[in-house]
Amino acid sequence: MSKPQVVCGIEIHQQLSTKKLFCSCDSELVESDAKTYYRRLRPTTSEMGEIDRAALMEASKKMGFRYQSPKGVSCLVEMDDEPPHDADADAIDTVLTFASMMGSTIVDEIHFMRKLVIDGSNTSGFQRTALVAMGGELQVNGRSISIQSICLEEDAARKVETKEGEVTYRLDRLGIPLIEVATGPDIRSPEEAMEVALRIGTLLRATKRVKRGIGTIREDLNISVPGGARIEVKGVQELRLLPLYLETEIVRQNMLIEIKDLLLSRGVEPLPMEVLDVTKVMQGSGSKVIKSALKERGKVLAVRLPGFAGTLNGDGGRLRLGAEMAQRARVHGVKGIFHSDELPAYGIEAAEVEALKTHLALHDGDAFAICAAPAVKAKAALEAVVSRANEALLGVPEETRDPMPDGSSRYSRPLPGAARMYPETDVPPIRVDEERLRRIRENLPELPEEIAQRLVREHGINAQQAQQIVRQGYDLLLARIAVDYDLASVAATLLLNTFPELEKDGVPVQDLSEERILAAMGRLKEGRFAKEALPALFREMAKGMDVDQAAESLGLEALDQDQAADIIRSMIASRSDFVKEKGMSAIGPLMGPVMQELRGKLDGKAASDLLKKEISSFLKDEEKN
Repeated sequence: MSKPQVVCGIEIHQQLSTKKLFCSCDSELVESDAKTYYRRLRPTTSEMGEIDRAALMEASKKMGFRYQSPKGVSCLVEMDDEPPHDADADAIDTVLTFASMMGSTIVDEIHFMRKLVIDGSNTSGFQRTALVAMGGELQVNGRSISIQSICLEEDAARKVETKEGEVTYRLDRLGIPLIEVATGPDIRSPEEAMEVALRIGTLLRATKRVKRGIGTIREDLNISVPGGARIEVKGVQELRLLPLYLETEIVRQNMLIEIKDLLLSRGVEPLPMEVLDVTKVMQGSGSKVIKSALKERGKVLAVRLPGFAGTLNGDGGRLRLGAEMAQRARVHGVKGIFHSDELPAYGIEAAEVEALKTHLALHDGDAFAICAAPAVKAKAALEAVVSRANEALLGVPEETRDPMPDGSSRYSRPLPGAARMYPETDVPPIRVDEERLRRIRENLPELPEEIAQRLVREHGINAQQAQQIVRQGYDLLLARIAVDYDLASVAATLLLNTFPELEKDGVPVQDLSEERILAAMGRLKEGRFAKEALPALFREMAKGMDVDQAAESLGLEALDQDQAADIIRSMIASRSDFVKEKGMSAIGPLMGPVMQELRGKLDGKAASDLLKKEISSFLKDEEKN
């Protein structure tokens, strides 16, 4: 049996539609005025006397944190000025429901733990998380994907602004309950990663207790290739980009393995942590970066990289260890580094490159990196470069990476270790009794495929539409439109075609609440406008208008048959020669201008029937004459 080209597991983090996890505040995002507080956080030792490596790296940034605490959606619990209240019962029941749907083994007692987090996103310096269930599986395209764990945890604060030495967070998101679903390392392709995420997301929405919209669900990818290491791409929000992140990481890890083999074949050995001052060599450089750093009394520092030539940006830019080094350097507050594989460039002349090589006593096959910045920052950045160079001799280092909009990722921090977790002493254990489980198991929600079958059976939409409606979580909305207004087919077209087309045009349809959508469908049912007006109507409503304001803005006033007939007769008269020539075949070419003239004031079928009638009448009159 051949080895898989990639091994991947996925973690889904989905916000629950309940109160906050440890207080009675609403779990909503707001933009209202808020009190602000300032804090600094520091790492602490675990029960084993160790300090987590990821926490140490965050602490090295020496950042301060400012917190906005809006009323009604945050309180003293979020500020860590009051102990957590009892964990929200609805949130626990939701996680127990999902675990039961997965056939997972539910724990007898739920114990919350503290997970060390000192990037400022948790005011306490830790995130509360609890294991609720283990095991279970789901079927995706005929393959069984195992479930490793199902947890309940609190979401972090949302970042508002980052500036020199300080990050501002808003506490409305902090404490919103999250269900975390982690699969086993069973995913074998980029496409399968997206299918697994879709299946889990659809099952979560089937509980009817999860939030919808951008930012309410996030995915973490744990990826390794043969000979590589586990890399976590953390916080993916766009499902469609999951395959691209996976493909990009496969290429990156294979590239790093190739670089390792190349370095070992050259006999390269671990490098000493030696940072040299080359300010005098670069004193007269025309580089804007260097001139700016020296003007601010900074330094130009350098490190030797013996044997690394051609690995930093070699083979036509395919081998890019230099980019990896630059990402590590930027963690220490510098804008970047220059390395010898990319020079001369950026205002650094060939003569300066040769002068540096001479000063650093480099040989053929050797490389170097320089950094122009305040001395302390430049030294820390280049020490990170040396550390990354030494890691290259081992292949792929374990790390957490941030997803970028183009499908790539960048270094964030080392993977956390066991020292990150320790017991939560402020939240008592929660006993999961048999009566609670019996009640939940007797009231499990319909599975997605059962919901789709019901939509076909009860509301007459086709099976493919029903599957897509369920997959995107629109089944409740469609059912309400169908029951209240008898517009199931119109709703299916709106949700599956119109909204995606508007999104492609940059229209924020995700801001449209279900109540506003229902109001528009109600006006449509009343005959206030035709269904053809819906794209333009929702485009206006996405700007913040209600349905009546949007209709007025577009001039949508329903026409009666006589008014519409007058407009169509006028159009036929103005194109009389064309209609005489084409006869009844003129209906098709004239439908576009007719619908444009009526501007959504008359249903398309009614307009077609009326056009057909009026052309027939016109031709008969012509024959008489």
